[in-house]
Amino acid sequence: MSLDHPSTPNDLSAFWMPFTANRQFKQAPRLLVAAQDMHYTSHDNRQILDGTAGLWCCNAGHCRPTIVEAIQKSAAELDYAPAFQMGHPAAFELANTLVGMAPEGFDHVFFTNSGSESVDTALKIALAYHRARGEGSRTRLIGREKGYHGVGFGGISVGGLVNNRRVFGTLLNGVDHMSHTYLGDANRWARGLPELGADLADELERIVALHGADTIAAVIVEPVAGSAGVILPPKGYLERLRAITRKHGILLIFDEVITGFGRLGTPFAADYFGVMPDLMTTAKGLTSGTVPMGAVFATGAVHDAFMTGPEHMIELFHGYTYSGSPIACAAGLATQALYKEEGLFDRCAAIAPYWEEALHSLKGTRHVIDIRNLGLIGAIELEPMPGEPTKRAFNAFLKAYEKGILIRTTGDIIAMSPPLIIEKSHIDQLVGTIKEVLDTLD
Repeated sequence: MSLDHPSTPNDLSAFWMPFTANRQFKQAPRLLVAAQDMHYTSHDNRQILDGTAGLWCCNAGHCRPTIVEAIQKSAAELDYAPAFQMGHPAAFELANTLVGMAPEGFDHVFFTNSGSESVDTALKIALAYHRARGEGSRTRLIGREKGYHGVGFGGISVGGLVNNRRVFGTLLNGVDHMSHTYLGDANRWARGLPELGADLADELERIVALHGADTIAAVIVEPVAGSAGVILPPKGYLERLRAITRKHGILLIFDEVITGFGRLGTPFAADYFGVMPDLMTTAKGLTSGTVPMGAVFATGAVHDAFMTGPEHMIELFHGYTYSGSPIACAAGLATQALYKEEGLFDRCAAIAPYWEEALHSLKGTRHVIDIRNLGLIGAIELEPMPGEPTKRAFNAFLKAYEKGILIRTTGDIIAMSPPLIIEKSHIDQLVGTIKEVLDTLD
């Protein structure tokens, strides 16, 4: 493949693609060669409407000029600077910007390069926090069934998606899981937060009774479970979980890799729900998907527990070569400025009711058995094909791409999370095309 990047590579075999049916893809590749605002351009020169913000990440849309220019300028001025015992101004500027928009009490951020790294970082901080306070017996981590927390060993250990776990052995010891909050018929066709299920948070009390609170370091949950198919927290669930963790001295971690940076119409899900965790993991929308970057938000209480001992000693033996890299920081600063300048979080909140109405207009469409939504997130659950789980949704994905829209499927669920710049006409196109696809699908 030459340096001018032809639209169709002469050999697809070398790239082992992630979370992809490699053999199927390479028989009929779907290649994206350019992007702008709400659309991708395919290798066969078609415009593809992006219904997924890439992978839940391009919240400001694609190839926005101010972000592109900031990346170019940084690459020309300072390509890399070490983050161990050294710094550069943009990392501190971005950290201050993020703290300024976070819920009150989050005073510090630790930079990573992805959501997976953010999760593993938060888990390590939680373990080290208790040890720093003289409670080293708190080593147990609690996740949730159907949870997705990236692909690091920590993340898949606390995660609850079976296909992400089954072939990788026993993973981390000392991990337990609460039940997921998907109650099927009890909350089917709910608009926004479901009514039933707040009491599921009480399962944490059962786990505390089993293991003892003094053995549990942290509980990690997605405020909205994205990769499992947009599973929403019942009304009052997160508040109840916060109360139980606080009662037992357990840290609460919100995995906001998807919900962070405007997806619910607020900066973070913590703002939307009015629930303050102790740590928040973020990535994706931090740079609108332009440069890989993540950040873990920590309260002052968590951070300050490490600030003891001689001042010349390292307080936390953790970090990454590319923590707070100059180019990523430039992208992050430009992205946050664009969110603010264009009022994209408020824009998301304003268009969310139209999104909800459009999605729920698909009730009664062939194969549709449930619809879920919150902010600019939506899920359309399909009846599985007998004996062939996931195939119907995958066929819908392929047909939708042929018709010029990009959706995402997880199991037999169509999941969507469009860029926050989406217009009503784009929503009409997305939903209308999905209806066309489903009406003709076996």
